[in-house]
Amino acid sequence: MIWSFGNEVGEQRARNGAAIAQSLRDIIREEDPTRYTTVGSDQAGPNDAFTGVVDIIGLNYQGEGRGTGSATFPDFRAKFPSKMMLSTESSSGISTRGTYTFPVTSSNSVTVSDTQGGDPRNRYVSAYELYAVSWGASPEKVFAAQDRYPYVAGEFVWTGWDYLGEPTPYDLSRSSYFGIIDLAGFPKDRFYLYQSRWNPTVKMAHILPHWNWPDRKGQVTPVHVFSSGDQAELFLNGVSQGVQKKTVSSGSYRFRWDKVVYQPGELQVVTYKNGNSWANATMRTTGEPSGLHASTYRDRKTIKADGADLSFISIAVVDQKGDVVRPSNNAITFSVQGPGEIVTTDNGDPTDMVPFPSPERKAFGGLALAIVRPKAGSSGKITVTASAKGLESAAVVLDVLN
Repeated sequence: MIWSFGNEVGEQRARNGAAIAQSLRDIIREEDPTRYTTVGSDQAGPNDAFTGVVDIIGLNYQGEGRGTGSATFPDFRAKFPSKMMLSTESSSGISTRGTYTFPVTSSNSVTVSDTQGGDPRNRYVSAYELYAVSWGASPEKVFAAQDRYPYVAGEFVWTGWDYLGEPTPYDLSRSSYFGIIDLAGFPKDRFYLYQSRWNPTVKMAHILPHWNWPDRKGQVTPVHVFSSGDQAELFLNGVSQGVQKKTVSSGSYRFRWDKVVYQPGELQVVTYKNGNSWANATMRTTGEPSGLHASTYRDRKTIKADGADLSFISIAVVDQKGDVVRPSNNAITFSVQGPGEIVTTDNGDPTDMVPFPSPERKAFGGLALAIVRPKAGSSGKITVTASAKGLESAAVVLDVLN
């Protein structure tokens, strides 16, 4: 546990900033002499008096190097060799779940623009997860800096979830693009990149992008894979696209096949770790939407009627094989029978301005969400139904305990 007494405060380089910081630090240490203090510094450098006050150096973005800049971790280390250091805010990578733009940068970190990673017409940012704001960096640039300078304790990513407000780079949108998880709670592709880094014992492989590109037949469509494995082979319709080894020394924490030519069918990746089979994954070109599939969070179907418990119900638009049709945006209507009510619907689309209580919500990236609350003091069964024109409906039955 570390006590923080400021984040990106204006006093970092002010004439009396160090004195103010010292007084706040002294108050904290008087109350709790057992724990250290920090501040999230985005401006104070190693030679600023402000930096010398804190017990643990907390850096916002400047540590790994803003944008295309170089890491400043070594400068702080040289000035304060005995102080612990961490990234109190890192990355600020941005993306919109399930949306991809072309061409794809060959770099591992690029500042988003209308011609590079950005889609200004739809106000989306490519989910190849290589793009960041001007003051930030991609996750992989941060990883590389941490590995290069192992005295850095770790990072706190901005942010875990998308949130209302700060919709950089498209200020007409409702919510941010920073999250590892979108506003509706659905993981972005970036989720699996962080999982491969932070939980490398999990056997997983994740393919991107989706493989429904009827207008890209015959065009180069890069395929990337996030995995905790160290070697991978990609197949398109059974034909090998080559074997890749993860070259962490060059700052790459993913597998990249950047010259794949799109043709509909099936992508399959086979991964290995330390020479042994690790994890496989498949991505198919789907058929047309034919139905909806409903599921509850962790298959939790019993909830309490205490006026506070909630059920999170995810809806996927699927084809006849049950595969999620990722580009679909069918309009879905939710209805409830029994002692409950819909509190919120959402889809994770940062441009969707439909009010949260609306029972109607378009799917985004093939997914939508409904949050249901039992009526206080009630008991029985709640049936939540999702329907869409021309598609087979889906329903979930919840047991309500008083």
